[in-house]
Amino acid sequence: MSEPGHPPGQGMPQSRRGLARRLTVQALYQWLLNEAAPEALLKQFREQEEGLGRADPLYFETLLNGVVAHAAELTMAIVPHLDRPLAQLDPVEHAVLLLGAYEIEHCRDVPWKVAVNESVNLAKMFGAEDGYKFVNGVLDKLAHARRADEVRAGL
Repeated sequence: MSEPGHPPGQGMPQSRRGLARRLTVQALYQWLLNEAAPEALLKQFREQEEGLGRADPLYFETLLNGVVAHAAELTMAIVPHLDRPLAQLDPVEHAVLLLGAYEIEHCRDVPWKVAVNESVNLAKMFGAEDGYKFVNGVLDKLAHARRADEVRAGL
């Protein structure tokens, strides 16, 4: 269902934080495949033709540095909720799951539902056809485990 004033399939324009998440997934994908240093990725994304565009540059940097710094912990948090071995994860889904897990674990100002929903949208945008369902299931279980009070309160 599209929003009023927006063609079907395009939805609402992304927020500055939403755009930062999108760029973070792209950077994390490169990091997972090439093991590029976060500093190099930050520089690369800032120097691209379009730069960071309307994305929140501070949030992009916070997310990228945070995910990379906490990658081992985030991986340990998501692994119990996977239905396949970590090595079999698609790199896009892996990047999206790390981002979502980081926001659930470390960004308490972001409601868990927002973290999950944004990750699902990114999986729809970049991932395999039904990858978003997998991402939704994993992050929903993680949120129930890590933010149980919020989940029970319906926040």
